[in-house]
Amino acid sequence: MKRLCLDCASPVVGRSDKKFCDDACRSNYNNKLKSDDLSYIRKVNAILKKNRDILEYHNPEGKVRINIKKLQSKGFNFDYSTSSYKTTKGDVYYFCYEYGYLSLPPDDVLLVKRKEE
Repeated sequence: MKRLCLDCASPVVGRSDKKFCDDACRSNYNNKLKSDDLSYIRKVNAILKKNRDILEYHNPEGKVRINIKKLQSKGFNFDYSTSSYKTTKGDVYYFCYEYGYLSLPPDDVLLVKRKEE
């Protein structure tokens, strides 16, 4: 039975367990397998970076209160954050890396910057 390369379908010559005709095909095949996982990670990282950049732009001083619509108009996605912090009073701050926000009723947010440790 003739074995075919899993990437390019050309004949495979050599060991009985060989699956690829050369290293380039092996690498290409494995890169294709991983690309689906990597594309999702890239998408999420792009959203997180955009969120962080928006928070940084609107918070040059380290703490500011702004209307939520300003963040939304820039494309801020509230579904993505890197961490959260719950205070003893029960307030929850959401962070995109070192920049974060706290929802303030009715339509404002408090932007903060986490101090480096």
